[in-house]
Amino acid sequence: MQQLRDDTPASSWEHFPHDADIGVTGSGPTKAEAFRQAAIALTAVVTDPALVRALTAVPLECRAPNDELLLVEWLNALIYEMSVRSMLFGDFSVEIGDGVLRATAWGEDVDRDRHEPAVEVKGATLTALRVAPVDGGWRAQCVVDV
Repeated sequence: MQQLRDDTPASSWEHFPHDADIGVTGSGPTKAEAFRQAAIALTAVVTDPALVRALTAVPLECRAPNDELLLVEWLNALIYEMSVRSMLFGDFSVEIGDGVLRATAWGEDVDRDRHEPAVEVKGATLTALRVAPVDGGWRAQCVVDV
């Protein structure tokens, strides 16, 4: 990973425990990168994102009145696309401005032998929902229903 400045926060994703569901978190130097990392965390609920090849690009656009609801719209748009297209996405480009998220998700059709999907994500929820600046960067998180 390349850092531009020593004080620039590193981008990352993680899961956090939540009863029967799973929390996803994305962190990065920008809000858009935190949303990108949250999307990678979403994929990681299902399979290792590194196993997903970038064969097909799917453009997405989401709108919401605030950053928190925009995160839920974003993750639910990805869940919908994964379901109707029978795809997994391993990488994303994300731009956010004025309550609009424009993105491209790159992925491929699900290969059950190679991807070994663990669970099906049903939807992003408002539980533990937070999008906020943290330590000079951004953090975006919520719980997804599995």
